Amino acid sequence: MAERGGFTLIELLVALAVFALAAMALLNLSGEGVRSAARVETRTLGGVVAENLAVEAMTAQSLPTGETSGQVQMAGQAWRWRRTVSGTAVPGMGRIDIAVYDDDGLAADRTLFRSAGS
Repeated sequence: MAERGGFTLIELLVALAVFALAAMALLNLSGEGVRSAARVETRTLGGVVAENLAVEAMTAQSLPTGETSGQVQMAGQAWRWRRTVSGTAVPGMGRIDIAVYDDDGLAADRTLFRSAGS
């Protein structure tokens, strides 16, 4: 009897296993891309909220020393924020730390310095 060409069952199973591993790697890679895009969106929107709070702090007539916090709506999402105003080693100069949070934690932060008299 002549030998027939083709693949054995073992060869087919190995090829199928290799294909399955490659497919799983591609699915994981595409999933990571989606998660990364979501993180970038969160950080970008959180940064916009922080920048808005920074503008308010820089244009305010006076800012009392200490911590204030609140919540603001943007892009259909609630953002919690905390602003800490403190002095610096430089006389007449104040430091403003702003942190913005979403449900997953810190989304953005900013540090500003401004004249304590204005």
